[in-house]
Amino acid sequence: MAQMSRDLIETGLGWTYDAPKIARLIGHTETLSLVACDRLGLAGFAVMQFGDERAHLVLLAVQARSQRQGVARRLLSWLLDSARTAGIAELSLELRAGNAGARAFYRAMGFSDAGLLPGYYRNREPALRMVRVLRISSAPAQAWQAPTLRRP
Repeated sequence: MAQMSRDLIETGLGWTYDAPKIARLIGHTETLSLVACDRLGLAGFAVMQFGDERAHLVLLAVQARSQRQGVARRLLSWLLDSARTAGIAELSLELRAGNAGARAFYRAMGFSDAGLLPGYYRNREPALRMVRVLRISSAPAQAWQAPTLRRP
């Protein structure tokens, strides 16, 4: 997961999410880590941190060989279902502002632009914050339904 973060997310920025940091994230009680595997091993992963009513997608990456096959969509859908189950009202994330592919993917998944963060990545590159509202925070959470990774 750390190598995928370095190679697919943090390219050109330096390595922030190294193996010890990924291990700390996985071990944190309010963090959910999800992996997708194929016949060659790790195809993709996602890490999300939960708060009382808000969750934050920390990392999501898919190996080049598995991109455009629905892996990211299935990972994120599972996390969205988990967030709804946990009563989360809003899910947020940041991505490189110039990453048009990621921006289009998150928009297709129901996220909206929430602001530009200049210099977010090591004071060199801006980030786009995106959010998806899952419920109005004063409304009760939806009834629980077990999430699944199966293709629709």
